[in-house]
Amino acid sequence: LNPQPMVRGVQKAQAQAKNAAKNDKNNKNGSQLQDQKKGLKLICPTCKTLMPSFKIFQTHHDSKHPGPCPSEEDIQVSG
Repeated sequence: LNPQPMVRGVQKAQAQAKNAAKNDKNNKNGSQLQDQKKGLKLICPTCKTLMPSFKIFQTHHDSKHPGPCPSEEDIQVSG
């Protein structure tokens, strides 16, 4: 049994290099915390929790804090 030389050795190496480059491009390293912070726009005046929208703020305020909910103009916007 004589082992035959690899005929497709160069093609295999090229395909591996191409797939490695493709996988590196698709894999995003790092954390999503920075992107998450960009989406948080409103600050609850009572507990200083960040909220992405006024609708979610209303739900948060109704469940966590007794009393009337502040209007959208009274809420501090994070920037």
